[in-house]
Amino acid sequence: MPKPVTILRAKAPLRISFAGGGTDVDPYRTQFGGCTLSATIDKFAYVSCRPRNDDTIEVRSLDYDIVAKYSTKQAFVMDGELDLAKAVIAKLRRGATAKGFDLFMHSDAPPGSGLGSSSTMVVALVSLFKEYFKRPLTSYEIAELSYEIERKDLGMKGGMQDQYGATFGGFNFIEYEATKAIVNPLRLSPETLLELHYSLILCYTRQTRESAGIIDEQIAHIARGNDDALRATHALRDLCIQMKNALLQGQLAEFGALMHASWEAKKQIATKITNARIDEMYDESRKLGATGGKILGAGGGGYLLVFAPFDKRHVIMRRLSDMGGQPIDFNFEPQGAVTWRATA
Repeated sequence: MPKPVTILRAKAPLRISFAGGGTDVDPYRTQFGGCTLSATIDKFAYVSCRPRNDDTIEVRSLDYDIVAKYSTKQAFVMDGELDLAKAVIAKLRRGATAKGFDLFMHSDAPPGSGLGSSSTMVVALVSLFKEYFKRPLTSYEIAELSYEIERKDLGMKGGMQDQYGATFGGFNFIEYEATKAIVNPLRLSPETLLELHYSLILCYTRQTRESAGIIDEQIAHIARGNDDALRATHALRDLCIQMKNALLQGQLAEFGALMHASWEAKKQIATKITNARIDEMYDESRKLGATGGKILGAGGGGYLLVFAPFDKRHVIMRRLSDMGGQPIDFNFEPQGAVTWRATA
């Protein structure tokens, strides 16, 4: 009978961002400071690590059916193939002596969905290899290291909210300064949580997008001091604070209206944040009674989040489905990244 093998696993939750996205991106963050309001949901990035008795590292992306093999003795080359995994392993294995392993990765949402899937995968990988290589990292250090790997080591464009949201989990108002982020967990009443969930529609537009171009345009506008883009980004930051206050006070009608105002400001930051399909789906939702909404993530596709009165919700969902959208069931997830062991 084969000897049982202990497998190390980790998962981190994806998130929906209500407000402030874009204020966590440099150079705006370092010049003016930013803030975001987000919540994690019950969709996850998963990773599993199974030890081997040789020096081979085998990495499998179950979503894309990609398998690659490396040696523990070689330096990784960042060539666009499984770079997230390679960058995390390279960062955390420094100075460690370990045999090979099999790594399995998959996510409940594809890159380009607007749910922070790439950053969440990095958080899951860092959480797993923190345990595997016995690195004493705090939650803040996991989030900071995940940001560093994705944004600096790999040069992937984006902000900071996804790494912190996935690490800490739950509802968070996160403040960004030039050198740090401060996570403020929000204590919401059970009634507010239930009513907010009942008021939200999460709909996949069936379009994914490449966020780098949108973010490049945003960065260029801020760097050049574009007045319209600056005013819009300042408005996003102010509206985020107002939305946080409305949520804490259980004023959900105001929350929905502020979400609409935030979406109107967001569209002023870069030209490709929205498109004809997104505008049509959102406008139809508004005609049928929705009070607010937005595209999640950098924009251009992915998931549309709509805030709707309870008696209009079913009508809006039916219309979005008729337009080719895919409403998605979800629940809020209070827990952040976790690791555990299993025997196989």
